[in-house]
Amino acid sequence: MGRQETEMLKGTLEGMVLAILSSRPAYGYEITAWLRGQGFHDIVEGTIYALLVRVEQRGLVDVEKVPSEKGPPRKVYTLNGRGREYLDEFWRTWSFLAERLEQLRSEGD
Repeated sequence: MGRQETEMLKGTLEGMVLAILSSRPAYGYEITAWLRGQGFHDIVEGTIYALLVRVEQRGLVDVEKVPSEKGPPRKVYTLNGRGREYLDEFWRTWSFLAERLEQLRSEGD
């Protein structure tokens, strides 16, 4: 991943993870694997786990410990009402930025 892509990803990764959680509960490794499957091969689990701790501390997700067949219980994250409001705001901001960027690109052609 190039530097520019890495920097842009930093600004959007939280919204991406919340969007994943809006469709289903998930645990850290599951989220990482899904993102890698979408082409974000350089994302490491530690980045996702740190992000999940932050969104949990901010009250955007609910957490349930679920027994695991391998090792300690997994923390499964579910987007809650506050998280949905935050995600809605993320999408509004994303739409605004995407429209303006497309406008700039069109004007430059």
